[in-house]
Amino acid sequence: MLRSIVTAVILIPLAIILIGFAVANRQAVTISFDPFDASHPAYAMTLPLFVVIFLLVILGVLIGGTAAWLRQSRWRAAARRAEARNRQLNAELATLQRRSESADRLPTREDPTPRLPLRSAAG
Repeated sequence: MLRSIVTAVILIPLAIILIGFAVANRQAVTISFDPFDASHPAYAMTLPLFVVIFLLVILGVLIGGTAAWLRQSRWRAAARRAEARNRQLNAELATLQRRSESADRLPTREDPTPRLPLRSAAG
């Protein structure tokens, strides 16, 4: 319940701002992918300005997320190693507990050495 309220409090104003931005920046801009001939580019696109900005923001988020994911690879590898070691130690602990329980269940044997009666000193 609280999560949905917080999400609504954040997403609704953000959506209003993005819609206002898109409406205010509807003018068409030409994007050229030919750095050598600006007047007659080999490939150019005409898009609304807000589309260009949104695409660049999305591209930036993807590049940033990929860079962060690549930087964290050693931490993910360390976590995998720790998890494997944890599983190994848990298995070893379970084995030792089973051995301990089975040793506790074995009947205790009496001392097989016969005891000799002691004579009293007066006797």
